[in-house]
Amino acid sequence: MKNLLIAFCLFVSANTFAQGMFGKNPYRNQQNWDQQRVHYGYFLGCSSYNFKIDYSKSFYDKNGSNEILVEPSTGFNVGLVGNLRLMEYLDLRFEPGLYYTRRKLIYPHITNPDQNTRDVPATYIHFPLLLKFSALRAGNIRPYILTGLSQTLNLSSNETSKDDNYQGQFRMKKWTANYELGVGIDFYFEHFKFTPSIRGVFGLQDELIRDKNSNSPWTGDIESMKTRGVFINFTVH
Repeated sequence: MKNLLIAFCLFVSANTFAQGMFGKNPYRNQQNWDQQRVHYGYFLGCSSYNFKIDYSKSFYDKNGSNEILVEPSTGFNVGLVGNLRLMEYLDLRFEPGLYYTRRKLIYPHITNPDQNTRDVPATYIHFPLLLKFSALRAGNIRPYILTGLSQTLNLSSNETSKDDNYQGQFRMKKWTANYELGVGIDFYFEHFKFTPSIRGVFGLQDELIRDKNSNSPWTGDIESMKTRGVFINFTVH
């Protein structure tokens, strides 16, 4: 009986929420919210980073199809949002944030088990400048798409380190540029706006710093290594 009562209460609550947000004639919360010239918010979320690796022909000549494997892990994100209204359906957004992630590189062509993996942790400070294209608001929801460019500072890059992979040190460049593309939905509540979104991030520059030895098995035959990432953010305005 207790479980049935809890289930019934949850059903009634969900039904009331659905009617209020998506019903035929829902009460429109925050009716003038989108008329603000400037507003702010914050986000929390998770991310998964990968690498897109391009190889020289000599890599395949030496190693066959034994390409480098990337094992991503789930990291977390936190940051701020600044939104500037440009026109009815177009906004400019600045979303600086802190992103922590970790990737593991596996080199199948290196037979020494002590040398064929590299752990690549990263703490990024991310500076995206994005255009937000919103659809027509329907009740208390409004979908949108995002696109833009970003700069990322990698605090764990080891760019200035004199050691390289021969001493177990994997090095990347501190700064990189990206383009971004994403989608999201604005949900208008009585006292705030809640926005879940998903976004892809695509590095535009080679981020790898090569080892001093041009024949290095870790970096010698790599033409470029660029970041790929997926962000899931939950924003409150």
